[in-house]
Amino acid sequence: MTGAKTLAMMATLALAMPASGREKPAALPGYTMPQTATFDMKAAHGGVYRIFLSFPKAAPPEGGYPVLYVLDGNALFASFAETRRMTEWSPGDKAIVVGVGYPTDEAYDVRRIDDFTGAPTTSGAYAKFAKSKSGGWDRFRDFLTGELRTEIGKRYKINPDRQSLFGHSLGGLFALHVLYTRPDAFHAIIAASPSIFWHEALTLKEERDFVGRLRAGSVPKASRLLVVAGDREEAILERWDAEDFVRRMAPLSAFGLRTQSEIFAGEGHMTVPVRAVPTTLRFAINWP
Repeated sequence: MTGAKTLAMMATLALAMPASGREKPAALPGYTMPQTATFDMKAAHGGVYRIFLSFPKAAPPEGGYPVLYVLDGNALFASFAETRRMTEWSPGDKAIVVGVGYPTDEAYDVRRIDDFTGAPTTSGAYAKFAKSKSGGWDRFRDFLTGELRTEIGKRYKINPDRQSLFGHSLGGLFALHVLYTRPDAFHAIIAASPSIFWHEALTLKEERDFVGRLRAGSVPKASRLLVVAGDREEAILERWDAEDFVRRMAPLSAFGLRTQSEIFAGEGHMTVPVRAVPTTLRFAINWP
């Protein structure tokens, strides 16, 4: 038997052996993303959040780093962190990304329903979540704009006037709530596929109240706003509502609300936030 045939037979026999007869390979170490860190933080209201940080090597610009807060950090932080790291090779301000998530290895946690909404859902599309705890969005907003922002400011030199917020789906709904109730809390707000129809009547009332105040001149400063969605949203209302919402917001530029929008071709609900990463970073970091 030739050497080549012998080797081929040995390989065949090795593949035919049961797994229990082969030596188990050693466990490999997990991958750690460069220029990142994470810590758990207990809020004053008792909830514990997992905070993910992505930071530049470069010293902060004059006035401090811009900061982008990304909701659903367990699911979305990695995409934003690696893209942010790549942007360090380009000219322009360096920024910090703060992912806000939960102490779990799962992509999403049911607590997001409570944190991102103002009441139980009234939509049949979300009927299976009707009994989930909800209505905590003011409490979460205060944590995000108060305790967490203070903690990040202790760790890095940040620019208080260049804070931005990204939220997707229910996180996008929450981002709009922040715009309506604390219009000057962020320099920029990015709402991706916002679930406006979660509790449509409540959300539209907040919108009308905000628009009334804006037109009356009682909102001296408002975040600039970016709304994105996909043309293949599985719940088509997330596209229709985003498009209708932008049309309603566009005339308000005369009252100080700057709004941009984009519909991503070929993207569905769960791929929109990944597609939105570079667009979001540019929108959040650009100044003024």
